Amino acid sequence: MKRFDNPPREEWTAICQRPAIDVSSLQQTVSAVFSNVAAHGDTALTDYTTQFDGVDLKDLRVAPEALAAAAAQVPEKLQQAIQQAYDNIEAFHRAQQTPEVVVTTQEGVKCWQKKYPIEKVGLYVPGGTAPLLSTVLMLALPAKIAGCKEVVLCTPPQKDGKVNPVLLYTAALCGITQVYTLGGAQAIAAMALGTATVPKVDKIFGPGNQYVTAAKQYASLQQVAIDMPAGPSEVLVAVDASATPAFVAADLLSQAEHGSDSQVVLVTTAPEQLTAITEALAEQLELLPRKALAKAALENSKMVSFTTTATAIDFINSYAPEHYIINVEDPTPYLAGVAHAGSVFIGAYTPESAGDYASGTNHTLPTNGYARQYSGVNLDSFLKAITFQEITAAGLQNLGPAVMEMAAAEGLEGHKNAVAIRLNKDT
Repeated sequence: MKRFDNPPREEWTAICQRPAIDVSSLQQTVSAVFSNVAAHGDTALTDYTTQFDGVDLKDLRVAPEALAAAAAQVPEKLQQAIQQAYDNIEAFHRAQQTPEVVVTTQEGVKCWQKKYPIEKVGLYVPGGTAPLLSTVLMLALPAKIAGCKEVVLCTPPQKDGKVNPVLLYTAALCGITQVYTLGGAQAIAAMALGTATVPKVDKIFGPGNQYVTAAKQYASLQQVAIDMPAGPSEVLVAVDASATPAFVAADLLSQAEHGSDSQVVLVTTAPEQLTAITEALAEQLELLPRKALAKAALENSKMVSFTTTATAIDFINSYAPEHYIINVEDPTPYLAGVAHAGSVFIGAYTPESAGDYASGTNHTLPTNGYARQYSGVNLDSFLKAITFQEITAAGLQNLGPAVMEMAAAEGLEGHKNAVAIRLNKDT
């Protein structure tokens, strides 16, 4: 990890830079995939699956009996862990339901807002180097609670041409019946455009590699919404002299093992901790099965020290981390200073892993500094709000003159007349 001690503010932008990923170079490839899927439908999808995944599939949709049989292939202990995570995630997201908002803005003028589910949603779940069963929970449960009428899940095949049984078990647990053996840009194209087999959806959710990211961006130009711009995963850990170096190293490595393009950042007001943390990193790295990926990620990562807490907090907000761990003796100023973060983890015993899997919060979060503008996936991500208004004759008498005055100022006589014709009805 690269080390920076009390860097001046003019250097912060460069330090906060993530590993560069230029998806613009992929747009031509993604455009060709979309065009091919639009023209040839399922044939294009099976051809791409053969080309990119090395398997020949006769049926893209996972059969209902395969979904039902998946439970027998999942160890009981893992089923219990998934159920515990399910219960916590469901409880937290169900609590996000809000009542209808009704306001009488003035006498005779009533306005209200009501939320409705997005009818058709598509979930993309990576299944390459790590089958992300937790992502199924994080996306399928809020979709279920929101009341989405149709939920489509795409995930790439294993070498044997089948979907990992743990993913199928988790999908079935969440009530998903439409699972398709599809990965990459072609899966996003299928859900965005629709084919004879794969339904077209209104919004697409889920993480993926650079091709999936580019395809989601392209899909957003096809009258399909996406959850958020996505990039490699990241964590920022803030520590002081009270932090246990082994805990800090474990948190950094838990994120680094996602992939070589992941980024981890350590911010500290206790630079004397850095030697012990570096030693703990080296020791724990050797024990990781995904050592090579984690080591490559660490090469793109940073340790930054500051003399004051206030400056450290300013830097953290400049970085706008996806995951933000506050491992300090007194987290109060750090919490008061939070402005930009995807999800915050407080205290020595709150590892990011808990939020990734089972504490209840969602792990689909904004990366690459997008925590400045985007929230992580939550119940509202699967809902849309519709506003209503109802005005009585007396209410329009009170409100109408203001509307007419404003319409006239904008030169929109038709708008003015729509009010005037009503006010003049009985004169």
